[in-house]
Amino acid sequence: MADTDPRPLTLRDVSEASGVSEMTVSRVLRNRGDVSEATRAKVLEAAKNLGYVPNKIAGALASQRVNLVAVIIPSMRNMVFPEVMAGIASVLEDTELQPVVGITDYLPEKEERVLYEMLSWRPSGVIIAGLEHTEAAKAMMKASGIPVVEIMDIDGTPVDCAVGISHRRAGREMAKAILRAGYQKIGFLGTKMPLDHRARKRFEGFTEALAKSGVEVVDQEFYSGGSALKKGREMTQAILEREPEIDFLYYSNDMIGAGGLLYLMEQGRDIPGEIGLAGFNGVELLQGLPRQLATMDAHRAEIGRKAAEIIASRVENPEADYERIVELTPKIAYGDTLRR
Repeated sequence: MADTDPRPLTLRDVSEASGVSEMTVSRVLRNRGDVSEATRAKVLEAAKNLGYVPNKIAGALASQRVNLVAVIIPSMRNMVFPEVMAGIASVLEDTELQPVVGITDYLPEKEERVLYEMLSWRPSGVIIAGLEHTEAAKAMMKASGIPVVEIMDIDGTPVDCAVGISHRRAGREMAKAILRAGYQKIGFLGTKMPLDHRARKRFEGFTEALAKSGVEVVDQEFYSGGSALKKGREMTQAILEREPEIDFLYYSNDMIGAGGLLYLMEQGRDIPGEIGLAGFNGVELLQGLPRQLATMDAHRAEIGRKAAEIIASRVENPEADYERIVELTPKIAYGDTLRR
């Protein structure tokens, strides 16, 4: 069981840290105007350093908690997180807990603001995507006194506990499968990765495994914005115009991979003999394509279910033991685009 301090921070903690009275702290945090700017700045700095979040429902409930679970995810525009949400909802519907969703658009500062607002309502737990957060966000989660489950990724150290896959391992396993199939001139197509940490880790695992066999990525093509079929078509055309000898294309997700597959089929290319392709996520929607794209299942619904089960169990019994890291194992689906 993880070591946690169950005592939430109070106004007194902020008062002691800032050297002003609790009444003054309360006025600052309620944005009252009768406080000097210097005092206001001192209080806000102390609150931020402590990870303190004001309680908007103080006194409303004896438990000081509402039956809400904050679910903080980067996007609902692709097919990934709706499946995670379905997994969460399938577990919580049998409890008194209800999920409430916040969207961060992969922006750390926005995630910090969303987390702050959600914690101010004193939810019973937090489910949040990824392991990379601002220091202020980590401080708020550590100080919240409630279960926090970071999802989708286990390559790192969680604030409380984590449920997901190893994206570095996923990248390594796909690279090994590609090399076993005899492909050598490999291109990578994916999102710009400074803020998409899980895609970055897959790429790191992928290139690491290639390097161990003396193979390097021949060329790369990156994009920003949503993962669309059109982007995949455009990127595939661009990379092959630069490097026509490429014999395998690895995409950071299935949607752009499907766009690439459609482009290559239109060009009459021999798939997977002349050129192979693979994506990531195992998106069910794409099973209607003329060819099945090789991919890797990220266990999205199961991640949602496991995370919700941890929250529900710990809300019911705060002393219950729990796994700090729950790792699920992704499996390759070879489809019609990766030679066996």
